[in-house]
Amino acid sequence: MEKDENFSEWFDRVLREAEIVDDRYPVKGFVVYRGWGYEIARRIASILEELLEEDGHQPVLFPTVIPEDAFRREAEHIAGFSGEVFWITHAGERRLERRLILRPTSETAIYPLFKLWIRSHADLPLKIHQTCTVYRYETKATRPLYRGREFLWNEAHTAHVDFEDAERQVKKGVEIYSKVFDKLCLSYLILRRPEFDKFAGAVYSIAFDTWNPDGKVNQIGTVHHLGENFARAFDVTYEDPTGRQRYASTTCYGLGISRTIAAVIAHHGDDHGLVLPPVIAPKQVVIVPIPMKGYEEAVAEYAVEVEGVLSEGGLRVILDDDPKRRPGEKFYKWEMFGIPVRVEIGPKEVEGRTLTLVRRDTLERCETPLDGAVEAIRVLFKEIEENLRERSWSRLRSEIGEASNLEELRRLMEERRIVRVNWCGSDECAERMKEEVAGEIRGMRWDEEETPTGPCIACGGEALYVVYVSRAY
Repeated sequence: MEKDENFSEWFDRVLREAEIVDDRYPVKGFVVYRGWGYEIARRIASILEELLEEDGHQPVLFPTVIPEDAFRREAEHIAGFSGEVFWITHAGERRLERRLILRPTSETAIYPLFKLWIRSHADLPLKIHQTCTVYRYETKATRPLYRGREFLWNEAHTAHVDFEDAERQVKKGVEIYSKVFDKLCLSYLILRRPEFDKFAGAVYSIAFDTWNPDGKVNQIGTVHHLGENFARAFDVTYEDPTGRQRYASTTCYGLGISRTIAAVIAHHGDDHGLVLPPVIAPKQVVIVPIPMKGYEEAVAEYAVEVEGVLSEGGLRVILDDDPKRRPGEKFYKWEMFGIPVRVEIGPKEVEGRTLTLVRRDTLERCETPLDGAVEAIRVLFKEIEENLRERSWSRLRSEIGEASNLEELRRLMEERRIVRVNWCGSDECAERMKEEVAGEIRGMRWDEEETPTGPCIACGGEALYVVYVSRAY
């Protein structure tokens, strides 16, 4: 089955056969992470957590439930999430006096504690993060990893002495997320969301959007400047050096681990299955013995020796010596699982004390002596990463088109492209685009300035922004 011809079926097959998640759990919108998929998730989370903690974020773990009165304290926030909340109303047969919700995001859980933890300017900046699950009753059709009612993410929350210091943290958050996605060889657009699409309660929102083979963009991370909005709602103040009480300025940002896994699968996978960047592959090398009559014992012994050499060299290795399956069956399985390098060992390799290496991204083969195998494989890892990164960015560039009128935009939307257009900034023109071409404004570039070269695509008036329009999950 070809990925670009029927992405939906291809994706579901990969999730199942590569043991990423199983969506047959008997509650719609909830999935079970299987061993291979959860190990990938843990490695992505580990990369992010290390970068956050290098920047001074303390790891925390807040309760899953938020009391209703805390949730309702930021009016704009509750308005943004009220339709997606899971309520807890009973404990056994007893109705709770104080209703609880399953966290859709954690601002309203965290700020009552920030109020207790922050006393003076010496306590700032305060930075925390947690990797956890959140719950949103999505009314759109659910899809494993892309849009669920329970999903895995990491969220960071910070408090600062003023707007400018929080602004510096926003830039740092964007930088950290960029490093994570770069390590995963993913391409992305960094977009400032339009006012009508910002995070509920934020001053402004920045998002990482990436392409998908079916033409819908996948939002994999967001960074929000909250100003003093939540601090005022929860009375989060500090004493400045003059003794004056001031409201803290805060930020929050979230990286969707579930959606990032979906992006890795969608960007790098091929008709054989997963293609994993070495940094997150649960196993980086699979050894497949190819015994022939008269060489069975020699091949088996050499395969064990090779496993020891590669493991001692710091590589994550699996030896597939299952006698019940033929080499071709093993090739199929481990190509589906996306292991970056396959080592084939037959009589020729035994006699020459060599290895045949097959890289997963191109299926190209090469040979190396056992003595230099660890270094040769690490060189292949770098080449694989460079190739995956270039392929992903090349595809993103090819997905972006430009339109100067609604007819052109409609045509490009039907081709399932990401389209660059001029926009006056009015909600009416944004809504017209959504109604007439089934595409939504995702935002304007945050990392570089783009100047309109013509009138607004919808009304013909003066354009103030260059924005990107697409369909989205």
